[in-house]
Amino acid sequence: MRRERLFDVGAVALAALDVWITTDWDGPDGTVLACVAVLGLLARHRRPVLVLVLTLPALFASNSIIATLIALYTVARQEEDRRLLAGYVLAVAVGYSFPDPYGLFVEADLSAALLSAVYGTMTALAPAFLGQLVRARHDLSLRLSEIERAREHERLLVAEQVLARERAQLAREMHDVVSHQVSLIAVRAGALQVSTSDPDAREAAGTIRGLSVDTLDELRHMVALLRASGSPSTELAPQPTLGDLERLLAGSGIDVSLEGELPADAAPVVQRAIYRTVQEELTNVRKHAPGATTSVRIERDGPDVLVTVANTHATRVSVPLPSARHGLVGLRERAELIGGSVHSGPTTDGGYEIRLRLPFTRS
Repeated sequence: MRRERLFDVGAVALAALDVWITTDWDGPDGTVLACVAVLGLLARHRRPVLVLVLTLPALFASNSIIATLIALYTVARQEEDRRLLAGYVLAVAVGYSFPDPYGLFVEADLSAALLSAVYGTMTALAPAFLGQLVRARHDLSLRLSEIERAREHERLLVAEQVLARERAQLAREMHDVVSHQVSLIAVRAGALQVSTSDPDAREAAGTIRGLSVDTLDELRHMVALLRASGSPSTELAPQPTLGDLERLLAGSGIDVSLEGELPADAAPVVQRAIYRTVQEELTNVRKHAPGATTSVRIERDGPDVLVTVANTHATRVSVPLPSARHGLVGLRERAELIGGSVHSGPTTDGGYEIRLRLPFTRS
């Protein structure tokens, strides 16, 4: 923008210098028309054709030419119709070659007239070609920008296709490997539940079988989600709510108590965050603190919801289980997405506590 303003100022200054040098100041008509031509350049971007028309009389009444050439360049830069542009070039060429049309046939010097016409045509064609060249360069730049945007869009489409193939492969692996293993666990637990006479073992086997069935159900929905390749209309269904929390606690196989409750009209995203937090902590208790008792407390704290899940120290030796240690990281990310926070750490009695704070919103 600054470069264009400097160019405009320089163009007006050059045209004014041309008028100062070439105009006969004794002739008021030519002086006035030359000054009008120079001042008209100030509006050449908004009304290029009008400015060109205003500069043409100066060709006939004075010797100034720069203002007309600058106006012709501006018209050539913006004009799309080549036939109109040819007409403008012809008018400038005639004005430059024959400034005194009444005396043209009086002198009857055809060779001089022909030479003047050649010079006038070449002089008029130069700014016209330059303007068309600048216009073509601008159009080419726009086309290159469009091509670059199209290529970027194509790269995104290719990346989405690669992601879709990876998701499909991951879905197949989850279905073939994980579901097979969990199905075996469910079958063995069911067989143990039927064959054993120990009430505690039968209850534990039933819990294992129920958890396996729930895991298979959620895995099925996860596989469907992955195979959908991220379709906006695809959701994990059914989504857990606080209504499922008691069933989760009952089937956890842990001595756990629940205190407090939230209104049923709490936003689904809040209910899912609470459910997943409690689910993750119960999983951690089973892994790292077998035999511990656990308490879940849900309460309102001003505009927020505060969920505390705490367990005592382990009373049995824990069995090492595979873990990627991403559970708490995922809970923190989930909470941060809805404006909440998660804090966790050991307690003074050797147990562990996790505190989830979320802004309460209604559905």
